[in-house]
Amino acid sequence: MIKSDAVVSGQLERAKAGTQSRRLASYLLRFAGYAILIACALFMVVPFLWMLSTSLKTNQHLLTLTPKFFARPLSLESYQVLFAVFPLLRMIGNSLVVASLTTIGRLLTSAMAAYAFARMQFRGSQLLFMLYLATLMVPQQVTIIPLFILMKDFGWINSYSGLIVPGLFSAFGTFMLRQYFVSLPRDLDESAFIDGASHLDVFWHIILPLSKPALATLTVFLFMGSWNDFLWPLFIVREEVMMTLPVGLAALNGQYLSQWNLIMAGSVISVIPMIVLYLFAQKYVVQGFVRSGLKS
Repeated sequence: MIKSDAVVSGQLERAKAGTQSRRLASYLLRFAGYAILIACALFMVVPFLWMLSTSLKTNQHLLTLTPKFFARPLSLESYQVLFAVFPLLRMIGNSLVVASLTTIGRLLTSAMAAYAFARMQFRGSQLLFMLYLATLMVPQQVTIIPLFILMKDFGWINSYSGLIVPGLFSAFGTFMLRQYFVSLPRDLDESAFIDGASHLDVFWHIILPLSKPALATLTVFLFMGSWNDFLWPLFIVREEVMMTLPVGLAALNGQYLSQWNLIMAGSVISVIPMIVLYLFAQKYVVQGFVRSGLKS
C-alpha cells in the first residue's frame, strides 16, 4: 500500500511538473509573439515619427552629419511657411470635397449593386458578377487615356465633375459588400416581403442597418484611396486652385527640392484625416473584416 502511494505521488509530481513546463512554454510563446508584434509596430511607426520630427526641424538641422530624431529647439516654422507660400487650405478643401463625395457615391453604387448580386436571383447573375470582378484586373493606366478624352468631350477638365464622377463606381466595394450581404439571413427578407415590403424597403431599412461594420470598413478604404489618389487628379487638373493635396505636395517637392521640412509638414497634414477617420470607424473595421468573408 505504501509503495502504491509512492507511485501515485510520483505520478502526480511528474504531472505537475509537466503542467508547469507546458505553462512556461505557453508563456514563452506568448512573450515571443508579443515581442514580434511590438517590433513590427515599431517598424511601421518609426517612419511616421521621423516624418513628424523632420517637419518640426529648422533648416540648419535638416542635413547634419549626425542626424537627430528630435532636434532642439522644435519649431513650427515649416508649417507657417507652408501655409504662407502655398495655397494649402484650398488644396485640403479640394481633397475633402472630392474624397467625401467620391466615397459617398461609391458606397451607394456599391451597396445597390451588392444587394442585387446577393439578394436578387436572376439569370446570369453569377456570370455578370464574375465579369464585374474581372474589371479589377484592368490597371488604371489602361483606361486613363480614353477616360480623359471622354472628360474632355464633356468639358469637365479642371472641374469637380471630372475629379468625382469617374470614381463613383467600385468593383472592389461591390465584392466586399456582396460577401457581407450573403452572410445575412434571408429570413429577414422573406418576413419583410410577406408584410408587403419592396426590395427598396428591404435594402434601406434592413440590409443597410445590419451592414454597418462592412460599410464603415469600406468607407475607410474608399476615403483613403480617393484622398491619396494622385494619377487621375494629375491628368484632369491643370490649374493650381483645383489641385488636390497629393498633386500639390508633388508640386511642392519640385519647388522646394531641398527643404524637406516643408515637404514633411505637408505629408503630416495629409495623414491627419486618415487617422481621424480610422479612430471613428475602428470599432467596426474588425467586424467588417471577419464577417465579409464568411460566405461566397
